[in-house]
Amino acid sequence: MTEFHYQDPLPLGPDPTKYEKITSDFVTSEMFGDREILKVDPKALTLLTNEAIKAVSFKLRTSHLEQVASILDDPEATENDRMVALMLLKNAEIAARGILPGCQDTGTAIVMGKKGESVWTGANDAEAISAGIHKTYQEEHLRYSQVSPLSMYEEVNTKTNLPAQIDLFATPGSEYKFLFMTKGGGSANKSFLFQQTKSLLNPESLVEFCIEKMRSIGTSACPPYHLAFVIGGTSAEACLKTVKLASARYLDELPIAGNEHGQAFRDIELESKLLEAARKIGIGAQFGGKYFAHDVRVIRLPRHGASCPVGLGVSCSADRQAKAKITKDGIFLEKLEENPGRFIPDEYRDWKFKGVEINLDDGMEKTLSTLSKYPVTTAVSLSGHIIVARDIAHAKLKEILEAKGEFPDYFKKYPVYYAGPAKTPEGMASGSFGPTTAGRMDPYVDIFQENGASMVMLA
Repeated sequence: MTEFHYQDPLPLGPDPTKYEKITSDFVTSEMFGDREILKVDPKALTLLTNEAIKAVSFKLRTSHLEQVASILDDPEATENDRMVALMLLKNAEIAARGILPGCQDTGTAIVMGKKGESVWTGANDAEAISAGIHKTYQEEHLRYSQVSPLSMYEEVNTKTNLPAQIDLFATPGSEYKFLFMTKGGGSANKSFLFQQTKSLLNPESLVEFCIEKMRSIGTSACPPYHLAFVIGGTSAEACLKTVKLASARYLDELPIAGNEHGQAFRDIELESKLLEAARKIGIGAQFGGKYFAHDVRVIRLPRHGASCPVGLGVSCSADRQAKAKITKDGIFLEKLEENPGRFIPDEYRDWKFKGVEINLDDGMEKTLSTLSKYPVTTAVSLSGHIIVARDIAHAKLKEILEAKGEFPDYFKKYPVYYAGPAKTPEGMASGSFGPTTAGRMDPYVDIFQENGASMVMLA
């Protein structure tokens, strides 16, 4: 008989994260028998969540920004790669001021907590965490993205960005550890599960498969990406949950080899091969080039012998996550970058955008004629009027077409910008404003173009 052996499925090494102390309030220690208990006031959970969600909405990790900045120094980077990198750094510099979030899609709030057995809160932790999320989305210039079904086909915006995804786990010890994320629809929609078989588990087949799937992601989730592949898993959901953690670099301290008990591990060699392949795909940082991905994580998990799930996911340019912890010493949050502007070299401060200038007010016919002269990936500089419309607006416009047989003239006259801004700060024309995932509007394109609309789309 084989002896019992417990294996931690995700055995992480020491945490290298740098934390900042928020406060010592709301946390006390006392003895219960011969055990020291960490008593955490639920207010601590609300405070920490509020600070964490606010932080990731406006600030990024220093390591991520260093990767973006390195594109500017790479002689192999294309001008498009460098243009995107520079815009992302300037965007981060503005967002860090705490007024305009780094992306218009301020995401679904996702919280994973690991609660030590010696931590007492005496409350519904998910409720206290949700209160912190509510506070952030009410007080900051973020966007409410969550819709609640009234019936199978009717929905309303919750106007709070709740509910959140909150996963809490019981663990040994006397600390409460967290991972906070806000994940937008564009990157979340690029999460995939592929049910494969053992026949995939050879170097040639696996590498070819992964490259094919990388290429299929395209640019709609805003590269450069942090790509994550997970091979295996005791279930489909275990595979995909691991994908999300890997894309956040939460699993970076996993071992780099497996064992006979089923521990997860990183395949460093395969990560390197796939990163090199990603740089040769040609998609680049959105418009052609080398920097389709900043890095790749490949995690190998145990599996049922009859199953071989493979998960793929990304963290996009809005790389929003932060670790946190509550200990007997207080409440701590991962230190994020306060000064992204320091990564912009002086010579790029006055860099002039070189794009084909197009005045959209010159008429659709002229706009189409100008665009048709240039190859895909050509940068353009647009001025003039545009129409802003996303899912709901497209559905309404389709109703107008069906009822009246034609579109309003303005909808045929100008390009359509797929966007939905975050809340508008006082004194500004708009909140954070950027293109959304184009795929959601694809079902409308054929019928709209047949009727003279959506001839030019910005996404």
